[in-house]
Amino acid sequence: GSEAASEQGQEEEEAEDRLKEHMDNLLDKSAKARQSALQSLRLALSSKTLSEFLLERRLTLTDSLEKCLKKGKGEEQAVAGTVLTLLCLQMGSGPEGEEVFCSLKPLLVSILTDSTASPSARQSCATALGMCCYIAAADLE
Repeated sequence: GSEAASEQGQEEEEAEDRLKEHMDNLLDKSAKARQSALQSLRLALSSKTLSEFLLERRLTLTDSLEKCLKKGKGEEQAVAGTVLTLLCLQMGSGPEGEEVFCSLKPLLVSILTDSTASPSARQSCATALGMCCYIAAADLE
């Protein structure tokens, strides 16, 4: 029993280390590296509940996603919008989720209304805006 628990703890620690690495890679100069990190985070956030891990790192992750949305183009922005939606889902309807949503809402609206942004980025930002608003917005407006 204790060997299995120890092994599970080690696996969780390794998974968290990989997540931290992916979060660090969101700040890479290479668009390809950032996009790969976003894809990995998308997979991780959609396959496992990580709210405890994310709680203490939500501001860092939110800042990184903001940079990806601002600097990125097309596919990078689209995946960043999806990761943001998943982050909001993980944070839930409490103050943490609302904080994430409120900090990125103006940027999402900006990309959504930018006719020069790629259709996939605009669609992803629209979905993120709708989902995060539904989950985390305290203000009914």
